[in-house]
Amino acid sequence: MDDMDIREILKYLPHRYPFLLVDRVVSYEAGKDIVVLKNVTINEPFFSGHFPHYPVMPGVLIVEALAQAAAILSLRTEGITNDSDSVYYFAGIDGVRFKKPVVPGDQLILKVKIDQQRKGIWKYTARAEVDDKLVTEAKLMCTAKAI
Repeated sequence: MDDMDIREILKYLPHRYPFLLVDRVVSYEAGKDIVVLKNVTINEPFFSGHFPHYPVMPGVLIVEALAQAAAILSLRTEGITNDSDSVYYFAGIDGVRFKKPVVPGDQLILKVKIDQQRKGIWKYTARAEVDDKLVTEAKLMCTAKAI
């Protein structure tokens, strides 16, 4: 069980504002799983256009937040910090389901579990929750590539 603040997160992810979509690691177990939180505020740049009359966090950004949590899990498991020599990419996304809108004021809890790791490909089961209710679920596949 390991907690990480934003300064530690920035050591693992290359993302920065406005595309950094995680705020804190609540728990982490190397090679197994991670729980990350994202505080959703009205100040997010996407809310001005999605949708002005009823601000909703775009589903693709929820999936991106889950991928960022997965990247922290894998990179930290491997002991690899952010550098300019490689990038962590999506290799596939399956079974994405959006169950409930995420709106300003919500605290998104991102739960990612490693299902398999082989030949540089990581597979995960990922879910996002608000108030202990499922809002998004997906199977993710990611890989690191040298640039």
